[in-house]
Amino acid sequence: MRKFSLLDHQLIPKHEIMLEDELKSVLKQYAIEKEQLPKIKVVDPVIQEIGAQVGDVVKITRNSQTAGEAFYYRLVIA
Repeated sequence: MRKFSLLDHQLIPKHEIMLEDELKSVLKQYAIEKEQLPKIKVVDPVIQEIGAQVGDVVKITRNSQTAGEAFYYRLVIA
């Protein structure tokens, strides 16, 4: 029996844990601290599926009719 993956659903955008170098670049670009990012709980089903831990930053890539791709960043909290 194949396990269902939330990430395979067309309405769930791509979620990935950011690498430290990429995160530093984004924080510098927006002149903010990591704690100023919008939050997402560690118990969120997609966060659990990708294996993110408290303190990680997740990059969410959504398709946009006007921008093509739009990136959103969320700090994983307890």
